[in-house]
Amino acid sequence: MSDTAMSPLRLRAAINPKPLGIALLLIVLGAWYLALTVGATQSALYVVGALLGITLYHAAFGFTSAWRVFIADGRGDGLRAQMLMLAVGVALFFPALSAGTLFGTPVAGLVSPAGTSVIFGAFIFGIGMQLGGGCASGTLYTVGGGSTRMLITLAAFIVGSVIGTAHMPFWTALPQLKPISLVTTLGLVPALALNWIVFALIAGITVLVEKRRHGKLVATPLRPSQASPWLHGPWPLVAGAIALVVLNFITLALSGRPWGVTSAFALWGAKAASVVGIDTASWAYWSTKANAAALAAPLTQDKTSVMDIGIVLGAMLAAALAGRYAPVWRIPRRSIIAAVVGGLLLGYGARLAYGCNIGAYFSGIVSGSLHGWLWLVCAFLGNVIGTRLRPWFGLEVEKVKPTGC
Repeated sequence: MSDTAMSPLRLRAAINPKPLGIALLLIVLGAWYLALTVGATQSALYVVGALLGITLYHAAFGFTSAWRVFIADGRGDGLRAQMLMLAVGVALFFPALSAGTLFGTPVAGLVSPAGTSVIFGAFIFGIGMQLGGGCASGTLYTVGGGSTRMLITLAAFIVGSVIGTAHMPFWTALPQLKPISLVTTLGLVPALALNWIVFALIAGITVLVEKRRHGKLVATPLRPSQASPWLHGPWPLVAGAIALVVLNFITLALSGRPWGVTSAFALWGAKAASVVGIDTASWAYWSTKANAAALAAPLTQDKTSVMDIGIVLGAMLAAALAGRYAPVWRIPRRSIIAAVVGGLLLGYGARLAYGCNIGAYFSGIVSGSLHGWLWLVCAFLGNVIGTRLRPWFGLEVEKVKPTGC
């Protein structure tokens, strides 16, 4: 046997069988139940959510950590992977959105106003990313991976989202531009060219910063290999980026709109608040036709909720396959405080900014929405502040340690 091969006994030891079985069972039963009660499309979106969870976990595709290591240490491989993801994304999305249909299904992008609420909301979301320990997708996949601290972040995220819906009339009354689609405004080819140029410039800046800081591009440390890296991880960041684009595009084809995450958190919180006697249905945000219908309907009919639950279970499955599903229940007090504060900022900021790192940044930019670019700038500035605040709460800021080499 080669040194890199695994015996069946060692392979079984590298897998967490109970959480693996639970995750598989819930994914299969959930898909079957949704197919029977809601429809095949909803069932398929649930499975896509699970695949997103697997991808996010195995590729460790965290927007938060990628921005943090660039801010603190000048390492830009995570940011370059994001630029690749966006470059491939616009190549897929822009033609479909320009045509208005995809495989015979009407499609529309997530195009939202750009203004005061996005500036403030994205900025505090950026701070929350670093204090809470994750973005929207990062919170879900780390919860699925067994992080008990991120359960606290998620709970606070939901609370902050509900508070944000209560305050939305105030924020939407402040100065803002109408929704602007670069695809519609510039045309398909100019919009593609402009976006690709900006992605290349951002990637180029990360290369210059990294070489100036370290003298060369710093290779990401490799974790020990498993019998099958594709089943047990880790995946290369590039593979994760491509997989996320493809799965987002499948989401567009199935649901008629790109991938989103945080609207479900607001919905969960509003439903919970109504159970304890808070009349969220009377709030302006929940009085619109679409939001009122979502609030009145079962969660199984909400596409975003179904995908979010799929992400959690997919990440649980991936963590169990990798043998890393091991929740730790003792959490330092300062870390708990950071999780609560960060989660509240994440939830409130996401509502004000018309989305998170997925709905506003990833899906917003591949939708051609101007507000996606505004979100990126303001959220990055918030991440700078959040990274500086992390040591106050006893949270690590990763840096490459100097060696004698």
